[in-house]
Amino acid sequence: MGGPPEGGHLAPTRYRITVRGRLTARLGSAFEGLDLELGIEQSALVGEIRDQSHLYGVLDLVRGLGLDLVRVETNWVTSGPGDEESSG
Repeated sequence: MGGPPEGGHLAPTRYRITVRGRLTARLGSAFEGLDLELGIEQSALVGEIRDQSHLYGVLDLVRGLGLDLVRVETNWVTSGPGDEESSG
């Protein structure tokens, strides 16, 4: 009835998977279909994850490459200079 879909299938969802360190483009290319966003101390893999099996596969690859997982997000806000609302 109103429970989760069978078989662990999710609707395709945009994810940001953040790892510690600055990944090289070559290492980032191991994550096919995900874009690499580089930061100073962290890197993020961003893209659409089609289902739970795909998500676990990406997380297994993160672990298999010895990367330090920082966070996994489905809803995030990107802020930068000038993005803050001003009152008045």
